[in-house]
Amino acid sequence: MSLTYEICIDSTAGALAAEQAGAHRVELCSALFEGGLTPTLGTVEATLAAVSSIRVHVIIRPRGGDFIYDEYEVAAMERDVAEVREAGAQGVVIGVLTPSGEVDVEVAKRLIDAARGLSVTFHRAFDMTADPFAALDTLASLGVDRVLTSGQDVTALEGAPLIASLVERAGDGLIVMPGGGITPRNVSRVVEATGVKEIHFAALVDAPSPAVHRNPHPFMGGELRQPEYARLVTSPGLVSEVIAASGA
Repeated sequence: MSLTYEICIDSTAGALAAEQAGAHRVELCSALFEGGLTPTLGTVEATLAAVSSIRVHVIIRPRGGDFIYDEYEVAAMERDVAEVREAGAQGVVIGVLTPSGEVDVEVAKRLIDAARGLSVTFHRAFDMTADPFAALDTLASLGVDRVLTSGQDVTALEGAPLIASLVERAGDGLIVMPGGGITPRNVSRVVEATGVKEIHFAALVDAPSPAVHRNPHPFMGGELRQPEYARLVTSPGLVSEVIAASGA
């Protein structure tokens, strides 16, 4: 069985690392500390110009927190989808919910319409739905291509029983793609337990900042913050390790 590998990245360098390691697709984000937000148009354009074969799907998420958006945020997402499409991306990644934990059908339709034929993934907002099977049916009826999910659990391994049930429910319709905590140690178990055809993971390693002058006093964020002089970068070696360990 062959698998499709999607790598969650936050830079053009990450896309090149994923391509070098043999991945098929990237989900291009910014602010992975927030779970992934819409990257700048400049980053999207630079990434598309740099890669040669890997597909680039772009997350459309204007802020962290919940997935219930006001009219201004929806308008911004529509515009972001259109700009990403015009830039030449192959897909977009969206996720919108109602306060009661259902797929926001009207907003989803607007974003799908703005995508105009691009591949559409519904991201892990799915894991916050009240009824995952009803949500899956709704997304299938909307024409969404795939759903990213940890099986509504902490990791895709722990959520594997629900993921397997979702795969069975989806049949030959939309693709159910596990993501969340996938590593070289557990990827084969996730694949075996779920029967999926695509997997999503990050392959981040620590890299030191090149800054020589360092001021230890100010911070660029709030009380919950990452180290100022450290980076997380996508490792082609770790991507290759997960691919090799998947058993496909």
